[in-house]
Amino acid sequence: MAFHPIVDLERGGIWGYEALVRGTKGEPAGAILSQVDEERQYKFDQACRVKAIELAGRLFPAMENTRLSINFMPNAVYEPAACIRTSLETARRVGFDMKRIMFEFTENERMADTKHVARIIAEYRRLGFITAIDDFGAGHAGLNLLANFQTDLIKIDMELIRGITDSAARQAIVAGILLIARSLDITIIAEGIETEAELATLKSAGINLFQGFLFARPAIESLPPVSFTAG
Repeated sequence: MAFHPIVDLERGGIWGYEALVRGTKGEPAGAILSQVDEERQYKFDQACRVKAIELAGRLFPAMENTRLSINFMPNAVYEPAACIRTSLETARRVGFDMKRIMFEFTENERMADTKHVARIIAEYRRLGFITAIDDFGAGHAGLNLLANFQTDLIKIDMELIRGITDSAARQAIVAGILLIARSLDITIIAEGIETEAELATLKSAGINLFQGFLFARPAIESLPPVSFTAG
């Protein structure tokens, strides 16, 4: 697993780290996920969770509230209460507060059973986990998804971020997402930040949580140094 920081510029610190799948030779997530067929989705999903939590227990500052963000595949969760058991046991074993764990999901194809996903989110929130929709605004991860269930956070997709400084349309869309999020008491993370101009535009819009290469690049099984000079 590699870790990529999510920074809180309002407080000038690290809000959390997203755990990203990597191959044993550093291969990107896409190359690994493409090898996971439907039959192995559940075991792979569980193995990634355990690995991420174990590493967080070892690497994260113990006395701080740094969050661990874990991606999960909704189709790999057959029964929310049963599938979360291993994550809970791992968190207890390594002494990592489960309330510091955020589960984020994205779906590149339309969900056949949104009620199933709603049950997953409801169960995770009941247990005290943080929940998030990743890549919001890309593909099917949009308003219809948000109408069916509300997570604690939304991560705005980087395709909406790219070129936002010179795009009135992108700025208007992001402003609309912010307005909806505030009315639903949902926190926004802007991901994929690569330039100071993008950061300045999004800060002016009222966003405080950011993730992107402007601050740091993912580091395999370690926490990368973070540059706050852009903020």
